[in-house]
Amino acid sequence: MDAVPGPDSRFRVACVQLSPGEDLQTNTTEALSRVDEAVELGAQLVLLPEYAGLLHASGRVMQAGAVPEDAHPLVAALRERACASGVWILLGSVTVPAGEGRMANRSLLISDSGEVVSRYDKIHMFDAILPSGREIRESSLYQRGSQAVLARTPWGALGLSICYDLRFAYLYRALAEAGACFLAVPSAFTAATGPLHWEVLLRARAIETGCYVFAPATCGTHPGGHATHGHSLIIDPLGKVLANGKDAPGVCWADVDLAQVAQARQMLPCLEHTRRIELRCDPA
Repeated sequence: MDAVPGPDSRFRVACVQLSPGEDLQTNTTEALSRVDEAVELGAQLVLLPEYAGLLHASGRVMQAGAVPEDAHPLVAALRERACASGVWILLGSVTVPAGEGRMANRSLLISDSGEVVSRYDKIHMFDAILPSGREIRESSLYQRGSQAVLARTPWGALGLSICYDLRFAYLYRALAEAGACFLAVPSAFTAATGPLHWEVLLRARAIETGCYVFAPATCGTHPGGHATHGHSLIIDPLGKVLANGKDAPGVCWADVDLAQVAQARQMLPCLEHTRRIELRCDPA
């Protein structure tokens, strides 16, 4: 659980903010351009948002656009770019077929040699009615993941998650207790709830765990009228916002130092004070 700084404990991270539509080729071209921009800024770890390859309000369109991982053009392009640029890339998510008419919302971590070294399927399904009246039922189309994933990087362990997972603090606590120093939260957070909950929840997860939080996001209005919040964030282990992508597509970045994780956990050793409790319900 201790974050021990090593020779590669300092590095630059970048969050790519995208506004994907329904054309996979166009989205792939834009994603690669933004990755190149992040590399030019000196980033060693580049993170893309949820649904980087395709985003449409229609679940049927999303399902029709699901492509097997080994045939997905965005996956292949990012693997090539990671190897050519010598950077690590987190593809926040793409939709892939999961059998029985369902799909998985899958995050992929790609090493600087172009290999997919970790995969995470989103665990928590977003079933909700938005203030606009629009109903979202991810559980009707997506096969939820069953395992939390801790990925190894040259700088430390990265806990993987996707969007709606953010609302479930126990997931991040478990990742931190297992050794995570960094938490990835690629998202397509809705414009309706983003102003209320996005930043405060991300800062809370950083504070609760003593981890850096990397949260690349989609922004703008997408086909079918779906709107997302943007404001990609990089947050330090004490909850300070280091970078904010604001409203438009682009790249935000920050320099990360693993020593800050150790210092935050010494100041606020919450992970060491975990108690398993029993709940008693007293009679009325």
